[in-house]
Amino acid sequence: MQITAIECIEGNHQRLDGGAMFGNAPKALWSRWVNADEYNRVTLACRALLVRLDDGRNILFETGIGAFFDPMLKKRYGVIEEEHCLLDNLGKIGLTDNEIDIVILSHLHFDHAGGLVSAWEEGKSLKLLFPKAEFWTGEQQWQRANNPHPRDRASYINEINELLAKSGRLRLIKENGSHPLEALVEFSFSDGHTPGLMLSHIKTPAGIMVFCSDLIPGSAWVHVPICMGYDRYPELLSDEKKCLLNKLLRTKGYLFFTHDIELCIGKVHQKENGRFYVTKQLAEEMINSPNHPD
Repeated sequence: MQITAIECIEGNHQRLDGGAMFGNAPKALWSRWVNADEYNRVTLACRALLVRLDDGRNILFETGIGAFFDPMLKKRYGVIEEEHCLLDNLGKIGLTDNEIDIVILSHLHFDHAGGLVSAWEEGKSLKLLFPKAEFWTGEQQWQRANNPHPRDRASYINEINELLAKSGRLRLIKENGSHPLEALVEFSFSDGHTPGLMLSHIKTPAGIMVFCSDLIPGSAWVHVPICMGYDRYPELLSDEKKCLLNKLLRTKGYLFFTHDIELCIGKVHQKENGRFYVTKQLAEEMINSPNHPD
């Protein structure tokens, strides 16, 4: 099993309060990294990753926020586009949701799983997309999604959970459990953002690339103390983040960012003062690596 292509697929964008996105960091600090609008909101990508395999299968890591919200909630959560951008951008590279074989979900917050369902239409129920795909997520996260804490209940959409359960194609990944894609990806789990967030360690020709989801939403959050107000356990998250970054530094690895508006993939480095940072990596370079087997 070998990777033949890695492609960053943009989904819908949203605007969220900058203070919420940067937790206890003051605006005087985070405004150096991102621009805020007149309502103090910053623009975020909700990006997916497509991995094509030499056996013809297409693996999609997450689906972004999608376009399922009704107009009132769309405005509340700052979703920018009307159309389902993930589907449109898959179409631009010659794919439909019918051609995705596996969708891997780090967790089930709506800005990562909302693209699983159809765009909002007045008077119509949501429909589950990706009719041939298996849906993989962590067992602990699935339990959390169906029994959330009051603090994060609004982040989960019951209708999406119900559609996944009824599909008959939901696979729950256990910690240290086996799965059919072990030659391509290993899973680890993080609890700082939400219990049971599943990190995908993808074995690319250039080295390990971690689909880090909301453990590290973008390049600004590579700085270890920077966390989101949405994180359930910020101190735990900082420790988990440092552990992952140290591992990727040793192995010369990469991060895939779901929410960074400009950067899709970054290679991990460290300054003399110990602070981590990333440099831009192009997806095609990861396939055309000198380490790629001929």
